[in-house]
Amino acid sequence: MCMYSSEDGFANDWHVVHLGSRAVGGAGLVFTEATAVEARGRISPQDLGIYRDEHIEVLSRITRFIKEQGSVPGIQLAHAGRKAGTARSWDGGKPLNVEQGGWTPVVGPSPIPFMEGYQVPAELDRTGIQEVTQTFVRGAERSLEAGFEVAELHGAHGYLMHQFLSPISNTRTDEYGGSFENRIRFVVEITEAVRKVWPERLPLFIRISATDWVEGGWSLDESVELSKILKNLGVDLVDCSSGGTDIKAKYPIGPGYQTPFAERIRREANICTGAVGLITSPAQADHIIRTGQADVAVLARELLRDPYWPRRAAKELGQEIDTPPQYRRAW
Repeated sequence: MCMYSSEDGFANDWHVVHLGSRAVGGAGLVFTEATAVEARGRISPQDLGIYRDEHIEVLSRITRFIKEQGSVPGIQLAHAGRKAGTARSWDGGKPLNVEQGGWTPVVGPSPIPFMEGYQVPAELDRTGIQEVTQTFVRGAERSLEAGFEVAELHGAHGYLMHQFLSPISNTRTDEYGGSFENRIRFVVEITEAVRKVWPERLPLFIRISATDWVEGGWSLDESVELSKILKNLGVDLVDCSSGGTDIKAKYPIGPGYQTPFAERIRREANICTGAVGLITSPAQADHIIRTGQADVAVLARELLRDPYWPRRAAKELGQEIDTPPQYRRAW
């Protein structure tokens, strides 16, 4: 989850401790927050980035430490599109003007602002689309150099890749809009381009919003079909979230409310999936995996509350887990 603790995209001591503690806590895979592939793709001025070669140094320190603890370091490559340039959540989260540290223009598939008060995004033309695609490629290359072993494309939560998928934010009439095949083109092209530079030996994930929760928006049926296509392009796992593109969406929030998305996509697209959303108890996570609803249980808020959740879960479930020698006497 976004920590809003960077300056010009640089990781710092906060990120070393924050991500490193989850590895010490026993997580099998530790992901960064959404990491911007270009400066204008940051959600806030304080977002983590991978758009400069200089970002690699501290990120390398983080990945080394994560691997030393027996965990796998992963990075989420992201572009906020029309939702870029806002204040941090604890500063209100509202759009910033240039004087406040924001930037212009923000970009999107169509000139439709996310909501009142947000900038009208500049519609990306074909050249702009190709340039953004290359920022994802370069971000993947830098991630590899920094030592990450899993890359996840952030195609969810109303950010740029999702904006192209959803008819709510994409009203284009060219080859990137209209039909399902056209609306997925941007995501397909980024996936193909990143997979060419991301080694076959390393997993490539994609996070999607399986539904917009709004009639006429992106649907679960479309997510299943997209997942089939992405599997053939070399995607190894679909991380199944939802929503984020329309403020009118109504979410039936409750424990495991998004798990059925992972289950259906796993079954019908024959691809590995990750289940997310209010997974809080070890028994709940264990049940999701044992019953074949998903291949991975992905935790965010619960791991913010308790970085040692995986070790506690293993103990509750009677499983063995490697413990750092510094902790063995206490554990």
